[in-house]
Amino acid sequence: MDKTEEAKLRAARQFIEAIPHSRALGMQLDGLADGVAEISMPYDLRLVGDPRTGVIHGGAVSALMDTCCGAAVMSHPDSVSGTATIDLRIDYMRAAVPGQRIRARAACYHVTRSVAFVRATAFDDDADRPVATATGAFTIERPREGAKP
Repeated sequence: MDKTEEAKLRAARQFIEAIPHSRALGMQLDGLADGVAEISMPYDLRLVGDPRTGVIHGGAVSALMDTCCGAAVMSHPDSVSGTATIDLRIDYMRAAVPGQRIRARAACYHVTRSVAFVRATAFDDDADRPVATATGAFTIERPREGAKP
């Protein structure tokens, strides 16, 4: 891993750790490389939206996907130094299975001068049946000329 990749990994970890809801949800950075991020969160009874079924609330899944998309943008090879969500559309496909860890994988597939475009999928132990999919647009902030990575 070169110094730029190390800096991006460090920035993504700091990005996740700096967001209070990411810490509260127990999010963990599982992978990061060239515009692709993988983040997971454990099943937690505090996040259950329906006590009758034990299913995690959609808002927790949404937060996971949004954070994962932001990390993907920050790891893009075009050296993005900051980002914020402009728009995020999430399609919920099914309820996550109670008791299972939820994972998100996001890929930043296009970057313009000021906007990054991302696709993401959330899933539980059944990776063939997504819990949710998302598409989004994110602002991008580029490093200033002469700034260190």
